[in-house]
Amino acid sequence: MCVGRIHENCVPGVADQALPPCGWRAIVPSMETPDNATESTGHTGIAAQDWAAASAEPQYRAAVVDLLGALAYGELAAFERLAEDAKLAPSLADKAELAKMASAEFHHFEQLRDRLTAIDAEPTASMQPFAQALDDFHRQTAPSDWLEGLVKAYVGDSIASDFYREVAARLDSDTRALVLAVLDDTGHGNFAVEKVRAAIEADPRVGGRLALWARRLMGEALSQAQRVVAERDALSTMLVGGVADGFDLAAVGEMFSRITKAHTKRMAALGLAA
Repeated sequence: MCVGRIHENCVPGVADQALPPCGWRAIVPSMETPDNATESTGHTGIAAQDWAAASAEPQYRAAVVDLLGALAYGELAAFERLAEDAKLAPSLADKAELAKMASAEFHHFEQLRDRLTAIDAEPTASMQPFAQALDDFHRQTAPSDWLEGLVKAYVGDSIASDFYREVAARLDSDTRALVLAVLDDTGHGNFAVEKVRAAIEADPRVGGRLALWARRLMGEALSQAQRVVAERDALSTMLVGGVADGFDLAAVGEMFSRITKAHTKRMAALGLAA
């Protein structure tokens, strides 16, 4: 699936500007704050309003419910995956570290679930449209070992986190604060870098395999993101400028270019070639 597709058709030019071949977490939040995520202080339009004012626009409200639903299911999936990955941990200390991170992800899920309830959106119904796409992504990118699981959490999840941070700049102040809070670092980033770099130092051949794995994750994550957005009219309209302060098509291309650059930096941090 082409990453440039916003509705059923590809947006001309976007996929070629910044993205790898066709082939999002999935939408599962990341554990670090990328350099491209600095938030502007000069908000205008909807981004300068609070939820009470912004939600008067029905299409904007629908987009936010979709966004929070996707994030909530992503956090729930992240909790489940980290708990599962803990079984692959080579030591008790590593197992405990992943369990702690899984607990943090579940707390993020609870915050999103409670917010959906507070704005009169049923949490399960809000998450359901995104479950299949995210489950498909995780099934297609199941790690075969401990190191692949760490790379997936660090690289794959961070791509979706970058996307959400970009979108957050266009959200009302209340929703923006919540989205940024649930994307807070759970500690997994530094943990993954330390473990992966140590493994490569011990056996340089590991680096080639993990680099290929990370490139696959990049393509699958962005493709899955496009699938989700394409199927949700309110989200896609917000992205291409149908809601005040949305992205125009050029901005969409620039956004994915920044996401790709952040991915390259993370690969370098892991000691892998992008």
